[in-house]
Amino acid sequence: MNAPLRLPIRFDVQGLLKAIAQNDTEDSFKPAFTNAQWELFATYMQPFALSNGQVLIEQNATDRTVYVVEAGQLTVHYEDAKGRLRIATVGPGSAVGEGAFFSRLPRSATVTASTACKIWSLTPIRFTELTNRQPTLAVEVAMALGSLVSRRLSNRPKRVAVT
Repeated sequence: MNAPLRLPIRFDVQGLLKAIAQNDTEDSFKPAFTNAQWELFATYMQPFALSNGQVLIEQNATDRTVYVVEAGQLTVHYEDAKGRLRIATVGPGSAVGEGAFFSRLPRSATVTASTACKIWSLTPIRFTELTNRQPTLAVEVAMALGSLVSRRLSNRPKRVAVT
């Protein structure tokens, strides 16, 4: 289990890079960036912390922000028409929110911190700025997120994690 985040919380893109490098699962977010490109991409993202139990994404919300996990664990769940709960877990070096980011549809699930988390967010507005100023980086981010969606959709238990 992950330890609680120490205060004050410090954010450095190197922590995110380490989490991504250590995630060798099919659920990884791995854009092919150099260290310099990561440093530049990080300027378009906003880091923040979540406490255990804090909701990151609400099912049916219309927000399209995508989130990359540096530390901690997120739980993804939703209720279908019969009230059943489906669950997936997303950890360091992965992302959530990519489904609504691409589809522009409401969120398909709720995402909650199951431990203290360090998260990096990328809003659609900041992605548009990235696209205009650094199109090569934007294409690589889109391809890495698209790859994640594709891998999740081909893995039945992880389909719920496409939020």
